[in-house]
This record gives sequence, C-alpha cells and structure tokens, in this order.
Amino acid sequence: MDSPSNSTIPRGFLLQGFFEFPHLRPLLFLVLLAVHLATLSGNLLILVAVISVPSRPPMLLFLCQLSAIELCYTLVVVPRSLADLSMPGHGRGSPISFLGCAVQMQMFVALGGAECFLLAAMAYDRYVAICHPLRYASIVTPGLCARLALACCLGGLAVSVGLTVAVFHLPFCGSRLLVHFFCDITALLHLACTRSYVDELPLLGACLVLLLLPSMLILTSYGAIASALRRLHGGGGRRKAASTCASHLAVTFLHYGCATFMYVRPKSTYSPRLDRTLALVYTNVTPLLYPLIYSLRNREITSAIHRVLGLRGSGSL
Repeated sequence: MDSPSNSTIPRGFLLQGFFEFPHLRPLLFLVLLAVHLATLSGNLLILVAVISVPSRPPMLLFLCQLSAIELCYTLVVVPRSLADLSMPGHGRGSPISFLGCAVQMQMFVALGGAECFLLAAMAYDRYVAICHPLRYASIVTPGLCARLALACCLGGLAVSVGLTVAVFHLPFCGSRLLVHFFCDITALLHLACTRSYVDELPLLGACLVLLLLPSMLILTSYGAIASALRRLHGGGGRRKAASTCASHLAVTFLHYGCATFMYVRPKSTYSPRLDRTLALVYTNVTPLLYPLIYSLRNREITSAIHRVLGLRGSGSL
C-alpha cells in the first residue's frame, strides 16, 4: 500500500493564493506588478552600475551579489503569483506539481540562506575596513570576495536541499490545499498530517545554521566596530565610520527580522492566512527597499548610478 506521502506525488498541491477574494485580485495584481517591476529595475540598475565601475571595491562586489540574489529571489515567487492573479478562477486554487513545489521551496530557501551568509560576509568587510583600515586592501582581496561569495551560495544550497528533502518526506494527507501563494515552509508543515515536534527539527536546524550562526558573526563584527568607534577622538571620523554601516544594518534588520518572525516559532502558532499576508511583505516590499536603502546611503553606488543614467553632478554627492 502506498504511503500518504506517495499518494500526493502525482496530484501535487493547490496554491490557494488569493482566490477567495475575486474582487480584490485585479487591484492586487496591479500593485504587485508595479512593485515587481520597480524591484527588478532597482536591482538591475545596481548590477549595471557596479559593472560599469572600472575599479570595484569589495563592498560594491558584495552589493552586486546581493542585488543578484534579490533578483532571483523575487523571480522564484512573484511571476507565478502574478500569473495566478491574472487568470480566471481555478476553483479553490492553482495546481502545482509535487516536484514543482519542492523545487520552488528549495530555491527560495537557498537564495534566502545565501543572503543570510552574505550579510555576515559584508559585516566582516565593514569590520576590517573600520578596525584595520591600513590592512584592508591586503585582507579583503578580490580573491577573498570570490571565495566568500561562493561559500555563501554553497552554504545556502546545502541547507536548502537538506530542508527540502526533510519536509517533502513528511506525509501529506487529507486536504492538499496550501493557503499561500507559493510553496512556503510554514504552509507545507501546516498541511502535513503529523503532530510530532520531531518533524519541526529540520526547520529548527536550518534556522540555527542560516539565522543564528550568521547573526552571531554579525554581532561579533559590530561589537568590535562599536569598540573601535568609541576609541575615535574626532566626531567627524566617528560619524563617517558609522554611516558606512547604516545601510548594511538596515538591510540586516529587515532580512533577519522577517525571517526570524516567520520561521523561528512552533508549528502550533502557524496561522496560514496571516502568514500569507506577511509573506507578501517579505517577498515583495523588502526586495524593493534594499536597492533604495543602498542607493540613498552609499555614495559610490549613487555616483555609479548617475554615470549609468548619464546624469551630471554625481561627483558632488
């Protein structure tokens, strides 16, 4: 006899999306489309701007990778959601195959995990720049940046594969309706017909690796930076050093705050409809804010964007 999990393989799942709000869907489609196009434009502009810089400092290389991750991150989720919103009713939801759901979840976790590791690498870059400025060029070399970028991607990939295998080995019985617009971890765990805390251990392990470990590295880096700033006598130097960290801190709080609130909690607290609404924010709004934060706070990015757009006076910013 087939197991419950095997019986769902040929049928897959139904993504409910926002099919229960037929009158709201056209407006939601237009809003999400506008946000998605703005997100793509902002991150593509940063990529082109960084590539156009003749000599790229390490921080710009990290920003380039961050924008590339955000581009892929939104493309994994948003186009399918827009397609579902633009189509007439599919009954209770839009069908997605078992394999397609697994691939979407794996890519989503891999990109989110790579971003967690990348933010830790960027914190280390700021630590070396502020605490060891004379040795910065010899420590943070292009070769080190490339190795860190590769390690971030491989780390996110490894964790995502393990978590995806663990989640999709759970038995999915009864309803196969996911109250979500993409195959998110919490929606799948809520659908699994198990009540054991053991089934939540893979997610807990992934959170420890993707959230706790990088956050400890970030806190350590900024603890050293804060200690170094206290030793600076000139207020101007302290403000300049602190301003170089402001953009990274803002993005870090956004990314880790959303991820921690969504995934570091027991299954008993899951609320599918609330989680779906919150997911709209961290899959659409936060990727839009990242290029805005960096373009407003980073003078090198601002100057590069002005050069790409052919604007004058960028050197005075």
